[in-house]
Amino acid sequence: MPQDLDHLLREWEYDPQANVRRIWGEDGAQKLQVRVDQGAFQGIMQMNLDGRPDGKRPYGFEFTLDYYREALEKHLHSHGGQSAGFTLDRAACQELFDEGSRVYGRYVFLLQLKDYQRVIRDTERNMGLFRFVNAHAEAEEDRTNLEKWWPYILRINATARALKIFQDKHYAAALEVAAAARTQIEQLPEVQAEEFFVERERSLQALDELAEELRHNRPLSQEELLEQELQDAIAQEKFERAAALRDQLRQLRGGQG
Repeated sequence: MPQDLDHLLREWEYDPQANVRRIWGEDGAQKLQVRVDQGAFQGIMQMNLDGRPDGKRPYGFEFTLDYYREALEKHLHSHGGQSAGFTLDRAACQELFDEGSRVYGRYVFLLQLKDYQRVIRDTERNMGLFRFVNAHAEAEEDRTNLEKWWPYILRINATARALKIFQDKHYAAALEVAAAARTQIEQLPEVQAEEFFVERERSLQALDELAEELRHNRPLSQEELLEQELQDAIAQEKFERAAALRDQLRQLRGGQG
């Protein structure tokens, strides 16, 4: 098997605006590739689109999180449904932090590919990981370690959901998703970490920009189109046309206005 990447780099010229692509791997699974060019360093990062990004199966499970969730279920079964006594030690938390970082690294690029369904899947998985660690980590430091990133992950999840809904032509619902996420982030309990405050501010601004983009790109309703035509007719002093448009608007509004 050739190890030199020169032929791959030549056939995929670096473009910072299009440096992510999907391919089919030799194992028959879809992969995500990222073209990297950082001065002297040039290369291609590759990860699986589904399952763990690195393709590993820790402890025989698809994800490390699944393994520890199964361990919790066994504990609950043998302790009368009580979780007391089940904890994640520092090594377990580090495994979960590493897995969460890998999943994060994938959904950032999936968002660039506009693969919104997979972004939703990956952000929801990491949100579950955050909550699991927060509930069961033995050390306080580990329990709170991920909380500072809640504004960011809520924002990315909402962005993917809103854009997916918008693609399906549910324009009002897409705006509602963005607005609900904004409210949720505003109401988050504060975490005393600089990252939390930076990401909260950045996420609120990003959601405002997303809502503006959705409003700008959504098709106008019949009423809005008629209203626009009416204003144009008035501006051009086409008063007969304006009167006809007013009648159409009145009928559309059920005789009101």
